[in-house]
Amino acid sequence: MKYIKLLLLSFVLFNSLFINAQNSPAPIKLVQFVLTPNHSNWNYDLKENAIVKIAVLKYGIPVNNTKVIYEFGNDEMLPDKTGTLLLKTGTAEINIGTLKTPGFRQLKVKTIIDGHTYRDQVKVGFSPFEIQATVENPKDFDAFWEQAIETNKSIPLEPVTTHKPEFSTPAVDVYLVRLQNYKKGKFIYGYLSKPKDNKKHPVLFNPPGAGVKKINAITSFAEEGFISFTTEIHGISPELSKQDYKSISNAIGDYWSINLDDKDQYYYKSVYLGCVRAIDFLTSLPEFDGKNVVVTGGSQGGALSMITAALDKRVTAVSAFYPALCDNSGYLNQRAGGWPHMFSSKYQFATPEKLNTMQYYDVVNFAKRIRIPGFYSTGYNDNTCPPTSVLSAFNSINAKKEIVITPISGHWRFPETNEKSIKWLKQTCGID
Repeated sequence: MKYIKLLLLSFVLFNSLFINAQNSPAPIKLVQFVLTPNHSNWNYDLKENAIVKIAVLKYGIPVNNTKVIYEFGNDEMLPDKTGTLLLKTGTAEINIGTLKTPGFRQLKVKTIIDGHTYRDQVKVGFSPFEIQATVENPKDFDAFWEQAIETNKSIPLEPVTTHKPEFSTPAVDVYLVRLQNYKKGKFIYGYLSKPKDNKKHPVLFNPPGAGVKKINAITSFAEEGFISFTTEIHGISPELSKQDYKSISNAIGDYWSINLDDKDQYYYKSVYLGCVRAIDFLTSLPEFDGKNVVVTGGSQGGALSMITAALDKRVTAVSAFYPALCDNSGYLNQRAGGWPHMFSSKYQFATPEKLNTMQYYDVVNFAKRIRIPGFYSTGYNDNTCPPTSVLSAFNSINAKKEIVITPISGHWRFPETNEKSIKWLKQTCGID
C-alpha cells in the first residue's frame, strides 16, 4: 500500500512538471500592435503634427480588415479625441496632433480578434528638453533639510552586521545590516556586499523601488568592484516571510500618503534621512577607498538616488532610472505628475497643507541642488513615472549630466542601458 501511494505521488509530481513544461508562458503576444511615429527619435518641434503608423500583426503578418479603437491626448490626461479605424490592409496612419508648449502626446489603441482584446500605446515628445517643472521651491527648503540631518545625527547609528554565507559567493561576502535611524529603536535594514579581495573600493548605495516588499541580496555590484548596500525603507527585516510582508503591506497601505499634511511628520522624512544614514555607514567601512561614493536605483529608487545626491555632499556620482516623485503638482497644471500620482483625479489630496508638504519632498527641488555628474535614463511609454514628470526633473539639474532615452520602453529598462550605467559608474570611479 505504501509503495502504491509513493507511485501515485511520483506520477502526480511528474504529471505536474510535464504540464508546466508544456505550458511555458509565451514570450510574445499572438497578435501584436506595431506603432511607428514618423520621427525616428519620437521627438517633435512645437506645433508640428505627429503621425503614427498603426499595424496589427498576427504571425508577423498584417491582419486585413481589422477595426482599431483609438484615443489620444496629452500624457496621462483624459483623451481629447476617440474614434475607430478600419485597417483594410492591416496598416493605417493617424495624426495625433501637436502641442504648443513642451510636453508629451499619448496614443492608446485596442482591437478585438477572435474574442481576445489586445492593447498598446505610444507617447511622443514635443521639445521634451524644454519642459519646465510646476512645483514651487520653498524658501526654507535648504534650512529644513540641514536641520533635519543635523537632528538625525544625534541618533546613534549602532550598526548590527551579520554575515550571510547563504547569499555569499566565492568572490563576494554578503551581510545583513541593521542601522538605527530617525528615532531610537527605529531601524532600516539592508544587504551589504563586499568583494573578497581585501582591497579598497568605491561604495555604492542602492535604494529600493516602491512598495512594502522583501529586498534581495545583490552581489552584481560587488562583482564589478563596488562595496554595495541595498536597503529597504520601512524598518522591516528582510528575513521575515513573504506572508508577513504581505500582511504588513496591507496594514500600511499607501505609505506615501501618511502625514502628507505635515512636512515634519511626513512618512518620507525618515526615508530620506535614512538614505544619508546609509552613506554614513558605507563611508565608515575600512574597505572604503575614501573618495568614491555613488548612488543608483530605479523608480522610487531613482528618486531616492537623486535625493541622496542632493542631500549628501559626500556623494560623487548618481545614476537614476525613471525616477518617481517628480513634479507631483503637474496634475494641477493639466499635465502628468510623477508616481504616486497623488494629485491626480484618482485621489482627493490637493489641500494647501499637502501641497506645501510635497514641495519639500519633490524630486525636482532636489534635482536643482545636484552638483555632481549624473547618468539618467527613461522611456517614453512609461505610465508609472510618466516622461513629462521625469524630464521636468532632468531639465532642472544644473550639473554635468547625460541621459539615455529608449522611447519604446515603459517602466522597465533594457540590459544594454544597465550595461551603459555600470560602465559609466566604473569610469567615474576609475575602476578598470
